[in-house]
Amino acid sequence: MPYISIQTNQTISENESQDILKKISHSTAEILGKPESYVMVALQPNTPMCFAGSNEPSAYVQLKSLGLPESSTAEFSQALCSLINTALDVSPERTYIEFSAPQRHMWGWNNKTF
Repeated sequence: MPYISIQTNQTISENESQDILKKISHSTAEILGKPESYVMVALQPNTPMCFAGSNEPSAYVQLKSLGLPESSTAEFSQALCSLINTALDVSPERTYIEFSAPQRHMWGWNNKTF
């Protein structure tokens, strides 16, 4: 049930947005080693953002996944920063990532919880 949400101040057209969503979905599944059929991606472009006193390209990423190992977050951070840099042209130095691993009973899907 990985969920990745990305807010960025980058301007992205609707056509670009669809391609980026698919790329991020596929890459997130690969990064986490989980089936893409469970991955959900949200992309919020054109979000007014200021980071380090500047409105240069920046991104805020939230990654939620059941069983997300704390010991792998540095590896995931490197992979996600690279992905965001490639897909959105946002430097890793201007990307924050928030990781969370909800408990199974706190995540619902298909009329039940995990």
